[in-house]
Amino acid sequence: MASERKNTMGRRTLLLSAGALAATPLLGCAASQVSAKPAAPSRLPVPTALGRRRLGSLEVSSVGLGVQNMSRTYQTTVPSRPEMLNIIRTAFDRGVTFFDAAEAYGPHEVERILGEGVAPFRDKVVIATKFGWNIDLETGERRPGLNSRPEHIQRVVEGMLKRLRTNRIDLLYQHRVDPAVPIEDVAGAIKDLMAQGKVLHWGLCEMGPQTLRRAHAALPVSAVQNEYSMLWRGPEAVILPLCQELGIGFVPWSPLGVGFLTGAIDAKTRFAPGDIRGIEPRFAPENLPHNLALIERLKHWAERKRATPAQIALAWLMAQKPWVVPIPGTTQMAHMLENIGAADVGFTSAELAELNSAVSAVEIRGARLPEQVLVFSGVEAPPKK
Repeated sequence: MASERKNTMGRRTLLLSAGALAATPLLGCAASQVSAKPAAPSRLPVPTALGRRRLGSLEVSSVGLGVQNMSRTYQTTVPSRPEMLNIIRTAFDRGVTFFDAAEAYGPHEVERILGEGVAPFRDKVVIATKFGWNIDLETGERRPGLNSRPEHIQRVVEGMLKRLRTNRIDLLYQHRVDPAVPIEDVAGAIKDLMAQGKVLHWGLCEMGPQTLRRAHAALPVSAVQNEYSMLWRGPEAVILPLCQELGIGFVPWSPLGVGFLTGAIDAKTRFAPGDIRGIEPRFAPENLPHNLALIERLKHWAERKRATPAQIALAWLMAQKPWVVPIPGTTQMAHMLENIGAADVGFTSAELAELNSAVSAVEIRGARLPEQVLVFSGVEAPPKK
């Protein structure tokens, strides 16, 4: 059973994802967090060495760090680059070995920040990044649509290697499935990159179950990255059982429900223009008060375990399966330390059953946007030949 710690309630107001992704309803896999308030000093003990988990055959720390917002926040403010590097390096000092980025974050700039941040210990960490959006390889301009053509993937990876200051990518995801390119062709491009030593493992984000089966049959998949949290449990119906069947690890993005599960949002909260939560039904004024029942349960468990609501939410995810690895993101040192402290929160089997029952009793109104729900119902566009 993990050690208990002092309770600090009322975390922070967080904002999702930045920059070029702002106009896209289906955001990047790792929804990072940005505080709208100055960070309070952390009063929680944090582990000096995190445990390890496996995504397929890839070993990573039990909690990762999403770096999505480290180049520009959703408010278009630019975080202090030295401080972002300090957070990355302190995370490593505290045991984090799993860092999640993407070509689309910035675009390009987050990979540069991560590459610089991990340079002193590159061979001791796992770098994950993603391709798939239609982004100009030179300028980083975000263009409409998706692009997973094999020749494009090859060129994207060359740019990634330069920005990340490395000779290989440990885990390369397809950020979104491109309906114009058969997944077998994508797997073939990744296989070529593996033969060149430039990619070690691959994964998919937000795909449907049949696409995952076909991808895994073509080239074994190490990890799936989908939204998953107490607020959105869609993967439990189909994707998590399929991952267990195939031996694929699962990486939840937005594990804190775009800030909701920190307890920082209340019934009076309204979102600034451009904040993705402002158009999501689950945060609409008619749904938000009902959904806050989940927060009351979280706060109860935070008091019971002497933790924070965010730590309970992350620990709950890790308790679901031993191959689930959340990647909370932040631009605040105190929040990063708080997040990784979730690794010290444990539940007995009886406690987990009780907590699962409490979470299940709250029916979230609004869920996700309709087009986001489809893949979890097994509804997929037919592959193009």
